[in-house]
Amino acid sequence: MAESAILEGLNPAQYEAVTYTGGPLLVVAGAGSGKTRVLTHRIAHLIEDHGLSPFEILAITFTNKAAGEMRHRVGWLVGPVAESMWVSTFHAACVRILRRDAAYIDYPTRFTIYDQGDAVRLCGYVLRDLNLDHKRFPPRSVHAVISAAKNDNIGADEYAERASNIYERRIAEVFSTYQRRLASAGAMDFDDLLLRTVELFRNNPEVLERWRQRFSHVLVDEYQDTNPVQNELVISLGAQSRQVTAVGDADQSIYAFRGADIRNILEFERAFDDVRIVVLEQNYRSTQNILDAANSVIVNNTGRKPKDLWTDRGSGPSIVRYHADDETDEARYVVSEIVRRRQDEHMGLDEMAVFYRTNAQSRAVEEQLIKAEVPYRLVGGTRFYDRREVRDAMAYLKAVTNPGDEVSVKRALGVPKRGVGATSVAKMDAYAAENGLTFHEALRHCAEAGVTGRSATGAGQFCALIDDIASLQASPAAVLQELLERSGYLDELRSEKSVEADGRLENLAELVGVAGEHDAMDDFLEAVALVADTDDLADPGSDESAVTLMTLHSAKGLEYPDVYIVGLEDGVFPHIRALTEPHELEEERRLAYVGITRAMRQLTVTHAWSRLLYGSRQYNPPSRFLKEIPEDLVHTVDGSRMARSRYYRRSRRERSLDRASINRDEIVDRALDAGRQARPSPSGADRLGLKVGDDVRHSQWGEGVIIDIRGEGDDAQASVRFASVGDKQLLLSWAPLQKI
Repeated sequence: MAESAILEGLNPAQYEAVTYTGGPLLVVAGAGSGKTRVLTHRIAHLIEDHGLSPFEILAITFTNKAAGEMRHRVGWLVGPVAESMWVSTFHAACVRILRRDAAYIDYPTRFTIYDQGDAVRLCGYVLRDLNLDHKRFPPRSVHAVISAAKNDNIGADEYAERASNIYERRIAEVFSTYQRRLASAGAMDFDDLLLRTVELFRNNPEVLERWRQRFSHVLVDEYQDTNPVQNELVISLGAQSRQVTAVGDADQSIYAFRGADIRNILEFERAFDDVRIVVLEQNYRSTQNILDAANSVIVNNTGRKPKDLWTDRGSGPSIVRYHADDETDEARYVVSEIVRRRQDEHMGLDEMAVFYRTNAQSRAVEEQLIKAEVPYRLVGGTRFYDRREVRDAMAYLKAVTNPGDEVSVKRALGVPKRGVGATSVAKMDAYAAENGLTFHEALRHCAEAGVTGRSATGAGQFCALIDDIASLQASPAAVLQELLERSGYLDELRSEKSVEADGRLENLAELVGVAGEHDAMDDFLEAVALVADTDDLADPGSDESAVTLMTLHSAKGLEYPDVYIVGLEDGVFPHIRALTEPHELEEERRLAYVGITRAMRQLTVTHAWSRLLYGSRQYNPPSRFLKEIPEDLVHTVDGSRMARSRYYRRSRRERSLDRASINRDEIVDRALDAGRQARPSPSGADRLGLKVGDDVRHSQWGEGVIIDIRGEGDDAQASVRFASVGDKQLLLSWAPLQKI
């Protein structure tokens, strides 16, 4: 392909990045600025116009899908040779290196690779052999600690040296034994593929030199997502030739919880003091209003490479901001807009996406989509009522209300594990069939069925639990909470101390909150059953156009013409854990930036006066990120509570003039129509003269102490530490607080 064809259509910044050959290059690629095009055209330019062998290039990205796409696009530019080039993920590249040179670190070249499941299982074996309690040291949680250490370039010996308490010393013991067991099995886990390659290069200069000569050019995509081990690999390979191209955007670094270190891209200049920096600011995805909003939000982060995204696609429509009454009103508005745009603007459902901060927030949106019979698909997760922990909890409720439900009883019996294995279940199945009993009745006769020992004890404890709960005269929420606590289900999740377990706990709290909206158990079970039975509306394998639902983290790298970001309240997004930690708050802001820049034409952001989330009713102020978006970019639509507030704050004359056109005022129509729903009244807690250190009482959460107060008047908000539920962010004008 001629040079003109390879370079044709590149904007000036892209052209500079593609053609630069003077040494290390850092391409700061803003969202939607064509970074993949720059990478692939740069590779083609090196091969076609500079005569570089395709096999002298190492191109690395983070996912197999991204690597496949890059290889395909390079192939379109340079031909079939691209299929044989080293265009791969970090892990795949390290496997190829180790297959050749593992003997230098006393490993067989045909080593086994342990996936996540294998690694956790081996951790479990080590914990068992060291007589460590799995409840205090859950295998998955322990492996996560070990994995995090490896991603931070810390081996077993160094971890042991750093251990400062008895828990860390026990982990160090497991870490050391785990590594020995891996080595004796001739195996590596995914983290070892990287760490062992670094070890190979550190301890064998001749091997490193050979690979440096093999790869005269190293190109890395998504550099902001590299961890310290990956960063060292890149620096080691490129230190001599200095032909290293790093492409990324610190403003889109959102994976710190996976070990990504934003400092790698910010400090690339220290590793290569002669680095050329090219900033890609022209966006080919979004309208200028969306980009201006994103720029205005992210500029509040410190220590970033400055850039200002722009486009020649025009201003586009204003960003829509909806102030909902609660999460149901919020979801109803979003779905009504989806339906309207589908009908009036002829948009396809696959052109629309709803983003949220945590998986539990999908529940309200899913329910409204189902009611409106709008097909949807959930990306990176399972439908709320299909999530394992939710189905487990519902199985317990069904076992209490209908002990004859064999499927539910068997599911509840198995979580958490009680020592009742498949053999014991089979014996009780046979006993039930022989004696005309239900499986639950057979559990009561486990001894006659031939079940003894730990299995018999577990069966007896389960029956006692179900009997005790069945005798309770309480609300569905209280019954569900009692089941989850007394069964040990919540304790098992709490002991894991992992991100996954925290998400499951949040989903269970959300389910308890949903149960709290029903007075009768039968009503709750029926409502869940009707909502959950929607396979035709939510089949991710269906070819039918469907609305996409996903977390903001899952949205990275995607784009949609019409985007809705819900739950923009302090304590929800940004997440409550980030409100007191500046570096975590900056990552939350980067997450907002990523979400905003996924929108191509229309962006809608929503927040609510109150929100039922994780089982409790929250009254959080609007997200600080909303205040960072200039007002002239936003068209605000008020929910009924806000509409009533604005309407009745006007003078009598103004209101009388409005009455003539009230039927044409969509906002006031919504206020009148929504009157049939009960809404909490203002509490007036903002007028109590509260200050930091005051003791207060909340109608639901009990006693607490005020640890921070911000704002004043209607906007006053307090951080309150409750003994029962921890820290909560409350909007004082609506929070049911009393001073004590």
